Formats: sequence, C-alpha cells, structure tokens
Amino acid sequence: MTKKVDYIVVGLGIAGVSLCEQLWRTNKTFVVIHHNLNVATHVAGGIINPVILKWFTPVWQVTLFLEAAIPFYRTIEDLLSESFLTETNILRIFNSAEEQNMWMAASDKNELSKYLEPKIFSDNHENLKTNFGFGKVNSAFQIKIAALLSAYENYLRKKEVVLKESFDFQRLTFEEDQIHYKNYSANKIVFAEGAAAVHNPYFPKDFLNQKKGEYITVKVPYLNLESILKGKYYVIPLGENLYKVGATFNHHDRSLNPMFEGKEELVEVLKKMILVPFEVVNQEAGLRPTVPDRRPLIGNLPSRELVYFFNGLGTHGLLMAPLLARQLFNYMEYSEELPSEINIRRFIS
Repeated sequence: MTKKVDYIVVGLGIAGVSLCEQLWRTNKTFVVIHHNLNVATHVAGGIINPVILKWFTPVWQVTLFLEAAIPFYRTIEDLLSESFLTETNILRIFNSAEEQNMWMAASDKNELSKYLEPKIFSDNHENLKTNFGFGKVNSAFQIKIAALLSAYENYLRKKEVVLKESFDFQRLTFEEDQIHYKNYSANKIVFAEGAAAVHNPYFPKDFLNQKKGEYITVKVPYLNLESILKGKYYVIPLGENLYKVGATFNHHDRSLNPMFEGKEELVEVLKKMILVPFEVVNQEAGLRPTVPDRRPLIGNLPSRELVYFFNGLGTHGLLMAPLLARQLFNYMEYSEELPSEINIRRFIS
C-alpha cells in the first residue's frame, strides 16, 4: 500500500533536522531516510562561533543566522526535554604582536564590537602556552551535537517517520508532479546528505568537494579549562577532564578511517598549546561538504523541479542551518526567491 507524504527527506544531519522541524511546524507530512555514514555533524566539535578567527572578521550574515539559530536550539531542547546548548566564550591564542594589533583594530568595528572583547588578556592560566596572551570571543555557543542528533532521531522514530537505511536511487521514480520511492509517494524530495551528495546521480558533481576532518579526544586531568580554546585547532571542553581537539582539513583522503598522521598532527599542535600531560582516548573522522565559493547550495535545478538540495553548509552549519531551512521551505512552498548567494542555480551559466 502506498503511503502519501508531502516530503521525502534524505539525510539527518543538522540540515535534515532543521528541515524536519520546519515541516513539523507547518503541518507537513514527511518521511526521513538516512544512515549514519559520512555525516560530518556527528563528529563535529559542536561550536557556534560568530567570528572567523583566522582573519578576525565576522561570519557571513552572522547576526541573521544567530537570531534564527539560538531560538531554534532552545525549541529543540524544550521539545526533547534535554539540554544541548550552552553559551560560552572562545579564547583565541595570539602568536605575535601583529595579531594583537589586528585583534584590537577588529574589536573597534561596529560589526565585531559585540563579539570581541577590546583587550588583550595576559597569560594568567598556568597550564596554557600564551606568550602573547589571548583575546576573548563572546556570544559563542557549544552544542552537544551528537546527543541532539540521536535524541531527535529517537523522537522521529516514535512518530514512525524514519527509515534507517542507505537511499536506493534505483527505487526513485518520477511521474508528472509526484515522486515515488519504494512504497512512498511524495510531492517533493529534499537531499540533505552532506558530503555523500557526490554519490547522488541528481547532484552536479563539480558543485561540491569532500574534505576529511579528524578529531581526537584527550583526557587532561589538570587543564581545568571551561572556555573553548583556539590556536591552530580548537580545544573544546567536554566535561570530566575530557577535551575534543580539531579538526584537521585533508584535501586528498576521502576515507572515513582515522589516520595516524591526523592524530600525530593534532597531538603536536596540542603540545604547543598546553603545558600539562594528556592522554588520547579517541579519534574520529568525518567528511565535510565544501563549496568553491564557501556558500551553501540550496534549491533545485531546472532539469528536476521536484528534487531539492540542502547542502554545502561547511564549518558554520550549526549556525546557518535553522535560517536556511526556513528559506528553503518558503522557496518550495511559496516560491519565495532564494538569496542569490545560496541558490544552487548560481553555478549554472
């Protein structure tokens, strides 16, 4: 017997979760098809950072994204009766006097003044290597993202709207204004697959690249760090003396296997950031979806009007996903124009 729904959603990373919530709120029916492979969100550090700390510049449209993201995650917490989101700050270690000067200049700009503390903090943490001090980023957040994704999947399972399996493209067919997949019929299908989109026959292969990132989890009994630390990589407090360190950025390896080289790189960088011994207790790898112009890929293509994509969120996916989900929904349901910077059709000449 055919089950009729409004949407088929493929993928349940942060893009898929954000879209599902948008569909629930507007009384749309859907089914989610997903598996856990290649989902970068599952291994991500879970940071919402309003500032690009390499250049001391604001994240693109950060104010708009934050205004949508924080209420979204609070709503998820209320829905699932669990706490996932914590406001925090980020300590950016300076490597030179030049970086100190860049920080002070950036903190004086209107668009950054509410995020960057306008001072240089001295080296007053005995377990950190901060010869040039550090700056403090406010209005940052830490999300227990693996726990959120797991809890939300369980929530959807209770609603009986999840198929945990690899998507079988051979079973996808089209008939006029309807989409058919196995025993489901839908008005639209949305692929929110992340880096796995490179295997999707409907997704243009030159629009997106897979980039491997690796994290290690370390146990550091005497670090006593509550804020997120940022040097070359992030050091993220997890509680109980555990910290997540990463992520690397490998342009060539497409495997999900944690590599010795990745571990060694993270270990060596951490040794340059802290002064106390540590133990590596875990290592993880994931594939990020990256786009040439570093902007999301949202919408559909003229060749398949009923097939939509929600991808390319990159390193700021946790920040951007809630607002992008709303924009995609309004495009699909009300034909509201997508911003040109995120419209997947921008790459079509």
